[in-house]
Amino acid sequence: MSSHKNHPYHLVEISPWPLYGAMAATITLTGLIKWFHQFQSNLLMVGLTLTIAIMYQWWRDVTREGTLQGLHTFQVTMGLRWGMILFIISEVFFFISFFWGFFHSSLAPTVELGLLWPPKGISPFNPLQIPLLNTLILLTSGITVTWAHHALMENNYNQGIQGLALTVTLGLYFTALQAYEYYEAPFTIADAVYGSSFFMATGFHGLHVIIGSTFLLICLARQINNHFSQIHHFGFEAAAWYWHFVDVVWLFLYISIYWWGS
Repeated sequence: MSSHKNHPYHLVEISPWPLYGAMAATITLTGLIKWFHQFQSNLLMVGLTLTIAIMYQWWRDVTREGTLQGLHTFQVTMGLRWGMILFIISEVFFFISFFWGFFHSSLAPTVELGLLWPPKGISPFNPLQIPLLNTLILLTSGITVTWAHHALMENNYNQGIQGLALTVTLGLYFTALQAYEYYEAPFTIADAVYGSSFFMATGFHGLHVIIGSTFLLICLARQINNHFSQIHHFGFEAAAWYWHFVDVVWLFLYISIYWWGS
């Protein structure tokens, strides 16, 4: 690519990662199907390994563009901001579909469900136990990520690291508690529409928590390596926006599925 540019935005260099990423995702999903039907996880493990390796190298290239090469100018950053905003909006509609399905089934239970919600034979979780603890954990993590953001804007290096480290720790703690909750669950995804609605909605939210924790962990590593400044830290802002989105979705999940739905 020529160094002379007649436009204010950034066109990335030719990269193999989109193609490789798509191939790794295909292998992962094929391995997931094989795991579901044949109880063999070897192809899934190959797909996940490739996906993680590609994620690392793709993130490395983006980090180089934004720091060492100085390609993330004001115009480029504005484009990235709008891209992140539109991505989060698409994620909002993704979760709206789960809430739509849940309320469609719960507000007017059919004869097949015994005209009851939860259906007869389903023992829902107590919303005042692990779900409430997880709610407090995520709300606290929202506070710590905001603390880290303000520390970054005030050029407070140490507090930025502390806030990010606490946020990542709380995210991992949330994931561990949700895994324990699934392990102890008295129903499965195959138990009527209640089980399907519960595990699809909370499971995809749990996946988003893992993604958000990974995002923040990368930001923590970048903060330690002085990649962010007071006025140039959109990578962290994007992670913080995503984390607040995860917080808000969990509040709706807790109120509707765990509390009202039980």
